[in-house]
Formats: sequence, C-alpha cells, structure tokens
Amino acid sequence: MAATLPATGSAAAAADPQRLTVDLDSSEGPVMLGANGSLYGLSDDGVPSDAVMEPLKITSISQKPEGGAQHPNGDALTVSKSFFRTGGGEINVMMQDVYAKWPYEDLGIDDYLPKVDKIVKEVSADPNSDRFVYIPFNEPDQIWYKLDVADQAQYEKNRDRFFKDWKTVYQRIRAIDPDARIAGPNEAAYHTRLLKDFLAFAKRENVVPQVMTWHELGSGSLRDFQAHYDDYRKLERAAGVAPLKINIDEYANRRDLSVPGQLVQWVSMFERNKVYANMAYWDAAGNLSGQVVRSNIPNGGWWLFRWYAGLTGNTVKVTPPQPNTVDTLQGLASLDTSRRQAQVVLGGSDGDSDVVVKNVPRSVFGRTVTATVAEAAWSGYEGQHAAPRVLARVKVKVAQDGSATVPLRGLHKMSAYRIVLTPGGSGSPAAPSVPWSASYEAEDAALTDGKVYTQGTVSNANGYAASGTKDVGSLNQPGSKVAFTVNVPKDGTYDLAILYGNQSGGPATQKLIVDGADPVTVTYPSTENWTYRAKKDVGIRLKAGTHQLVLSKGDAEVTLDRIDLTTRTGAASASYEATLADISGKPSYDYSSSAGVGTGALVLRSGDKAVFDVYAPRDGYYTVTPRTSAAVKLALHGETVTAAPGRPLRLYLVAGNNRVAMTSGHAAVRSLDVSGDGSASGTLSHEGASATLAGGARLVDSPHASAGSYIGWLGNSASSTAEFTVDAPRSGRYLLVVHYAHNDRRDNGHAYNTDIMSRTADIEVGGAAARKVTFKNTWSWDDYWTVGVPVELAKGANKVTFGNAGAWAPNIDRIELGRVVG
Repeated sequence: MAATLPATGSAAAAADPQRLTVDLDSSEGPVMLGANGSLYGLSDDGVPSDAVMEPLKITSISQKPEGGAQHPNGDALTVSKSFFRTGGGEINVMMQDVYAKWPYEDLGIDDYLPKVDKIVKEVSADPNSDRFVYIPFNEPDQIWYKLDVADQAQYEKNRDRFFKDWKTVYQRIRAIDPDARIAGPNEAAYHTRLLKDFLAFAKRENVVPQVMTWHELGSGSLRDFQAHYDDYRKLERAAGVAPLKINIDEYANRRDLSVPGQLVQWVSMFERNKVYANMAYWDAAGNLSGQVVRSNIPNGGWWLFRWYAGLTGNTVKVTPPQPNTVDTLQGLASLDTSRRQAQVVLGGSDGDSDVVVKNVPRSVFGRTVTATVAEAAWSGYEGQHAAPRVLARVKVKVAQDGSATVPLRGLHKMSAYRIVLTPGGSGSPAAPSVPWSASYEAEDAALTDGKVYTQGTVSNANGYAASGTKDVGSLNQPGSKVAFTVNVPKDGTYDLAILYGNQSGGPATQKLIVDGADPVTVTYPSTENWTYRAKKDVGIRLKAGTHQLVLSKGDAEVTLDRIDLTTRTGAASASYEATLADISGKPSYDYSSSAGVGTGALVLRSGDKAVFDVYAPRDGYYTVTPRTSAAVKLALHGETVTAAPGRPLRLYLVAGNNRVAMTSGHAAVRSLDVSGDGSASGTLSHEGASATLAGGARLVDSPHASAGSYIGWLGNSASSTAEFTVDAPRSGRYLLVVHYAHNDRRDNGHAYNTDIMSRTADIEVGGAAARKVTFKNTWSWDDYWTVGVPVELAKGANKVTFGNAGAWAPNIDRIELGRVVG
C-alpha cells in the first residue's frame, strides 16, 4: 500500500503513529544544499548529462587531479566543464589520487612534492581556479601515517611525521597558488585526539586549512555524527580557531546509495548542521554515487536530491521520533515566506506517522493550508523512476494553536516523502488518482533451485541495497524458477516492474509464465553486478482474482529481488506544478484558488522564467500541455515554441530528464502536463547498415543489434568514419538519438570500484563544425543505450558523420531523428 492521507485532513485512527514535528518558527538559517555532493560523481564532460546535473544545484564534488593514475577517468579539470556549466559550486581535488595503487604507494614526501607542484600549477592556471579546493592527504589516519594507532608513543611519532609533511605540502601549494584553499586533514573516521593536536599545530605554524574534512562511512554515523560535529566545534573554540567550513567529503554506505529513505537520514543531519557532504564512491564513476541511471535517467535517489534542491528560504527545526538513531524516521523542512511555501522531506521508516507542523504563520498561509504529499520510491541503483507520484492533496485547517497535522499511513522504509504546504485559498483541490499497486518479495515466493541471500544491513552496511534486505539468486539451474502468487482487484492491464540483477556480462532472459500459459521471454539489460539492482517493466493482462506469475531460467543468470504490480490507467501522465518549478527573475505566487492541482499558480511576467524537469520513459514524442491563463513560450533542446493556454503540443523528449523552460509576457501558470509513451511516429530511423563506412569501420553481425548488425571498429584514425544520409522533410531543430554500445574498462585493482570508461565520437551534421559527444559505458558490448544530441537539419539530404581521429568511437546500432516540435 502507498502512503495515504485521509480526505478530511484530520488524523485517522492509528495504533500510535510516530510523530515528526516541524517548527516553522524555529529557523536554522538559509537552505544551504550542502549534502548533495559526490566523490567521482562525474566521470567525463557530459557524464552524467547536463539535464540531470543542473536541477540538483550541486554545491561540491570530489575528483582526482588531471591525469591521476588512481582511476581511468573523473579528472577534475575535465569534469569541471560540465559541472560549472550546470551551476555546480566547487571541486575538491583529491591530490593523492595521482597515485595508481590503493592504498597509495608510500614513496615518501620527496616523491610526492613534484606531483603536488604539477597539480597546483595546472589547477591555478584554470580560469575557474578559485572554485577548486586542494585536499593534500586522503585518510592519513590509515594511509601513509597510521594516525589511528592505539599506542600513544607510536601515535605521537606518526603524528609528528604527518604534521611535518602537512606543513611542507601546505606551504608548497601556497607558494605556487597564494590564494589556494586547502582542506584537511581528511581522516577516514573522526578522531578527537588527532584533531585536537592538529588544530593546535596548524594554528601555531600558520597552516590552518580553509576547509575541515573528514569521512563518515559507517552506518553508525547516522547515530554518531552529531556528537562528532559538536565535539569538533568545541575543539575549534578551545584552540582559538575561527569556525571553519566543514565538508564531510565521503559519506554513506552502499546500502544507502540510491535509496531515498536512507539518503534522507544523512541529508537531514548534514543540512541541519550546515555542513557540506559528498557521497562515497563505492562502485562506478559518473552516476552521482548511484543516483543516475545510464547518463540521463533519474532513479528514486535522484528525485530525493531534486526535492532537496527544491527547498528554498530557511530550513526550520525538525524533531524526529528518535533523534540520532540509525534507520529511523528523519526529515528536514524549509519555510519560504516570499513564496508562501513550507516543505517537509522525510523518510526512513515503515508504518504510520503524523507530521505536526507547528507555528504556521497565519499572515503567510491564512486559516487553511493545502497539503500535497508525494512519494519517491526506491527503484534500484540502475532502475528508472518516473516523476514522483502525488498520493494526496487536501485542505487542512490550521488549529487554534497554529499547528497543522498531516497524517501519513503505510509509509515504506526505503521511500522518501515530500509534503508541500501552501495557502488553502478558495475551492477544493482535486484528489489525485492513485492506481492500485502491490509488491511481492522474491524471498517470500515459492522457489525452485534458487537461494535466498541477505544483502545490505546495518551490520553489513557495504552490502548492496535490497528490498527487505533479501533477494533470490543462484537461479542458474535448468529448473530454477520463482513463483509469485498475486491477487488483483479487477480485470485489466497491469504494469509489472521486476527489480533484478544481471551478472552475466550481457543481456539475459527469463521466461514469464502467467497461470501456466505459454511463456513470454523477458530480456534484462546488463547491470554492474548481480546485486546492483535495476528495474524491468513489462505489461500483462490479468482478470480479477488470484494468479501465479512464474519467472523461470532463460538464457544466462538473473537475480530477483521484488516485483510490483500496478494498475495501468492509460498512457503515462504527470502534472508538473508551476509553483514548484525552478525560477529566475521575480515571478509572483497566486494561491487565491486551490482548485485543480492545488498548489496555486506561478505568475510570469517579462524577464521571468520557470524551468520544469520533465521525465520521459523513452525517446519519442509526448503530448505537452501548458495550463496557463495566456500564451507562453516553451524552450526545449534549443528550440522555442509558442503555446496557447491548454493547447497540447507534440514535443520530442529524450529518455530520462528534460528541462523545459517557460517564459511569458504575463501569464498565470498552474502546471505543465505531460502524457504519452514516446511515440516514434514521424521520426526518421536509419540502421547502421545504411551508413557509408570508410577507413576500417565495418558492419559486425550481432543478434542483439536491432537489424542484426552494428557499426564497429569506428574511429581511432581520421579516415575511419560512418556517414548517414538523412532526408529531412523540413528544416529545423531535431534530436539525433544515437543507439550505441561499448564496454571499455581499465581495472586499477580496486576490488570495490568498477573502472568503466567512456568513449567519444565527433559528430558532424551538414556543414556545421563537428561536436564531441560522450558515450558512457553500457556494462556490456551487447546492451544498447541512447544519447540524444540536438542538431539542425536543412530540408532535403543531410550528411551525418561519426568519427574519432584519436580513439575508438562507440559501436553504433542505429540512429533516429525527430523534430523537436512534431
């Protein structure tokens, strides 16, 4: 069951629901958005895509120095292009990642100093050098210096060596870059003993870092961080050091990443204390530590951070049922009096909760508020997640004591929830349509030749997340199968979502058998490993009542975690509320009516802009309808189109997130409504076999390619090209969608990192200059992903040429082109 809110807005009878209290009159200061960073969250310029980076308003990331040997990509100066282009804040340069081995080879300070010189000279020469922070040492409590030893005499000997080297490197950096910001000491865990000594030494020797860093990498951090923070600030005061900016530049475990209900616990404690924090790098670079699918597709974790980025104004005090306790209901909240909005983001617990919002200012909200509740569910590390579903939207009366209570029922531990409060105004908000849905755990099903495994838990925090902490693997025998008994309320089509892992190194299959009928083949794209969860969506027709759904072994091996069944109510649709859009300029907010979507209207005037983050399940055409009082202009993929109020447009969206910007001379905007499944009607499709190949590029047979072959051996010389001739029915802006695959890797010997690499291609359209496009690794040579590139086509024949003079380009299956405005 989904979380629900009674239509009356009054607290429903429940067995002692948990209580989370929000005090709108207790400000913690401006929303900082410090906790949205990532270690190796970017791997290349364009991975992840600009469209998934920009909405998150990322304040800091940590990356290796340019050319560093620790990993094959993630170079700070390289990724700075897309990071700064999308509004990113600052980049921590992990200087010791210049070394190849882990732990870093200890060759002495004399070996390290020339490397320091090179790094600082390169960074300081960059036009954005003031937005980089140097981190000279990484985890010195464990690596090189062993500062965590129990023996005090040995500790002091190791400490003195470290302090000497810290001073040497600090002064070396400042000699080259006098304005450099330096961070440290950057321990793997919090150490009072070391930090007390470090602050005294650094102050005495005038080598105090500008940013204080340490790591919080245990599940116990959710319990202990507050005490660490308080202790550190006490040490600072005792040492006479002015309060330093803090960056917890590695945080969270594997079991937390991608899981909204886990991540909200970390984010709330960091934001409450106004510290910056970057998620750890346990797996692959370039996906914001497990929050982005492929290059441009949100998962549940991405939406949690999108909600976080949507908080404006000041954060306010939140009192959870159990402060500083691992795996419990936690939350953060904000109040923006100028927008007349309060937001609460919470999660981390199953069951029921009452969210009590105290001191609701009548001058801001009036006597009633509209409460809008939405859920961001866990969809796996590699599982797509559509725009979070609105579960409830009701008016709630503000009580005499100034409080408003929002009861939540049936919370899911792995989900996060957002409550938005806006002035009630007149009218009644439309109740959202929430389809029936049910979940079934694989470990609770009938198993044949399979085994139940326990995954990420508090005691095994670096195990991978799994629904219910268990999954079913070893489904590798001829008779292996998992039989689910399900019960549905009515006849109809249901969306079956399968949370799975694919360890086979290529596409794998299972046979889906419904009530003993003929089997249907389900094909699962590759995942990083058998526990790196992804999601496969399948449509099935069922009559009301009980059914048996069997997933049995097909080709290769698949691990099953859970299935979800959801009533299909027609083409996918979502309403993106204008009052929650990103804005620029000075639009106003009109809450005079709460009818319809219920959060009022955003009033745009000349110079104002609203940007909506629109999800598409696949590349193709969708119906986009602006709910406005007057004409507006929509900008998408470099094309601008005028839209009349309520008049649907046919627009081409790429798979994943699409940023749609809206402007107007004067219009009240309630929402941008989007529906459809990604129609390919009207697109131009060209198989690899239709291209003219040169210089060694050639067609390669493959059963996984759409027409049985792909273009391989492309690039690695100036003469190796693939040229398509595209006949455009009219001139204008098109989306070129490239279906590609590649599996370049470089194993650096890190057991917990998968060092995937990206490829690039130079794409030339007509007479325009070639554009370099980055293609992320697709986990196998036989899994085809897509990248969308906006291009201009002239009416008639156009040459579209792919090449790469200096390295191999990806294998190309086919290309599609669709006019942005269909």
